[in-house]
Amino acid sequence: MCRNCVWSDFRRCGSFYCMMPRCIKLLKRGGDWMAYDYARAFYKSRAWQLCRASYIAERQSVDGGLCERCHKALGYIVHHKTPITPANINDPDVTLNHDNLEYLCKACHDEVHGYCGNQKEKPRCEFDEKGNPVPRSR
Repeated sequence: MCRNCVWSDFRRCGSFYCMMPRCIKLLKRGGDWMAYDYARAFYKSRAWQLCRASYIAERQSVDGGLCERCHKALGYIVHHKTPITPANINDPDVTLNHDNLEYLCKACHDEVHGYCGNQKEKPRCEFDEKGNPVPRSR
């Protein structure tokens, strides 16, 4: 449950604060802010909060809020298809246009940005059916 508003449907964000406009908190990831310095003010703006909330509501009415890529997990983050840069941060056709947004689960969003290493690499170790580590097959 959200510590600020007692909203019980915050399970998608994985934090102790929901991502609704009335409670938005810039979440920290690895000790660093989620946004570049030039984008912090944008992500705190009322215009973005309302745009984000309306997009999530639209996606929930369409398919229950499923990830737009894998269609398996619930959406986690509203992602800009065209990345926000210092050059386009003030262009509402890029930043606030629903056609430039997609609702992604955490795994798909991490894959888009390349977080957690390259997902296509072989794992560093393998395990047998009992869970014991075994030498990696080449």
